[in-house]
Amino acid sequence: MPNPNGPYPGRQLFLGATTNGKPAFAYLVTGRSPQSRERKAIHRENIVIMGPLGNVPSDPLRHYSAVKYDDNSGILAVTNGVQTEAIYETYRLLHGVGTTPTGDYIEKIMEGAQSEPDSLNTPRISGIVTYQEKSVVQFVAIKRKDIPAKAFKINTQNGILIGISTYNGDLENPTPFSSLNNLPQIKFGGKEAKELADYLYKLSEASYKDDDIRVCAVGGIYSAGKWSIAMVNRH
Repeated sequence: MPNPNGPYPGRQLFLGATTNGKPAFAYLVTGRSPQSRERKAIHRENIVIMGPLGNVPSDPLRHYSAVKYDDNSGILAVTNGVQTEAIYETYRLLHGVGTTPTGDYIEKIMEGAQSEPDSLNTPRISGIVTYQEKSVVQFVAIKRKDIPAKAFKINTQNGILIGISTYNGDLENPTPFSSLNNLPQIKFGGKEAKELADYLYKLSEASYKDDDIRVCAVGGIYSAGKWSIAMVNRH
């Protein structure tokens, strides 16, 4: 099975549940240029960082906190940029005071972040896993330059993860993700974070100018009051 969003999704995230009903996420990074591939996912405490290889100047469009989570509440934010911290803290606050977690909050943050200031006007994409009482609530969201930020509530089905990407999938001519009425999905039959990271990495194999475009895949599953995080890095 190939990547459901085509060979070049850019950055991509999925939210859903394992076959035994555990909240799960997956995050993929791909790149066409050597510079965009010269980075890796690094797990530090409760954060997954997209960091550089070696001692090079930080670039906020390539280097950022992609994932932040809290084991106690189960809340997790996953994004492609600077908005991770704001989304995570907002929904952690809502959870702490018992306010209903709706998509309005993530839309407001995404609208403020705007699309990325690059030549492709790369969209911002984000996902949040949170809870209302004991029920899991999940949203994915996108901010394109040409339309207001939009959040989509995930109706979770066991073994299914629903996603969103920065690009439509064309390797030769990347354009902002537009399948807003038919979000991509993957079917995942495993129960471990490493299985999920491996699965997304393997199904996303693609080459551009004779080089593998994959940078990394990150998978996470929440079970027994703890997020289990696993990664596959090109480097």
